[in-house]
Amino acid sequence: MRTALLLLLAAFVLQAAVDGTVLNGSTGRPQAGVSVTLVSVSGAGMQPQASVTSDPAGKFRFSETPQGPTLVQASHQGVTYNLMVQPGTPSTGLTVQVYNASTRPGAAKVIEDVVVLEPLGAELSVRENVIWQNGGKETFHDPAAGTLRFHAPPEAKDTLRVSATAPNGLPLEQAAVPAGPRNVFKVDFPIKPGDTTFEVGYRVPFSSPGSFSGRAVQKDTPLRLAVPAGVVLKGEGLELLGQEPQSKASIYSVKTADYQVEIVGTGSMGTAPAGGAEDSGSGLDQILPRVYGSAYAILGLALVILALGFILLYRKKATASPGSRNRR
Repeated sequence: MRTALLLLLAAFVLQAAVDGTVLNGSTGRPQAGVSVTLVSVSGAGMQPQASVTSDPAGKFRFSETPQGPTLVQASHQGVTYNLMVQPGTPSTGLTVQVYNASTRPGAAKVIEDVVVLEPLGAELSVRENVIWQNGGKETFHDPAAGTLRFHAPPEAKDTLRVSATAPNGLPLEQAAVPAGPRNVFKVDFPIKPGDTTFEVGYRVPFSSPGSFSGRAVQKDTPLRLAVPAGVVLKGEGLELLGQEPQSKASIYSVKTADYQVEIVGTGSMGTAPAGGAEDSGSGLDQILPRVYGSAYAILGLALVILALGFILLYRKKATASPGSRNRR
């Protein structure tokens, strides 16, 4: 009995407070002056509980007892970094890592840009995934110019949705605003060290055969187009690279910044749910795999094949993040 009581007391003490250190991953030293917030997470959303500022040694402490899953959020130079504290795990001696922010990409670069075109009867579903890879020790954050830019036609209207997935994070819906050039939009989302995935999705009226016009906006990264089995693309500057072995999706390279393609046939990358209605989720039915190293041209087809190989994972993960809208 005494042993059991001691164990219960130890468990209570373990969860009776939240404390730790804010570590700057850019400098390798503790970071003072960081705003740290304790946030409870539940099906109803996220509710801030208390906020403190890290001391000269980077230390922070909350006397509140965590109730259920809890986020420790540290805000440094306009960017928020999250550490999840699960029930039953230690809540003391935590390390929350932050990074210095820069308006220049530095080591961050786009390594993949794939547009999936799915002709679905009277609509064309357009889904673009852009992967940023940041191998440095600074966060790329440019609120004025945005870190993602993409093209979307006026016909997209209210169907346009954008999500972003930070390293080791969940897909979070983001706001897209006009960037200045016609039909080009920008998204303000920090590119932290690691891989960040953006996904743009929208629908436009369509009948097969029909045409679609787009624009490659990412710099120094080739654009790839992918269509389901049974669908063919035709157009100037297109080159058929091959097919993804499992789904038989055709993959094309685009050699011009502005392109127009003729789309013949209909089809979908995923499986429609019962009743025949297409899932109205905002993104690809997958998460593009984490890829590392330089995106050499010779690897372009291989990367896209891998990208198309994880169908149906994205929406399951997006559904698992209640109350996470617009969180970074």
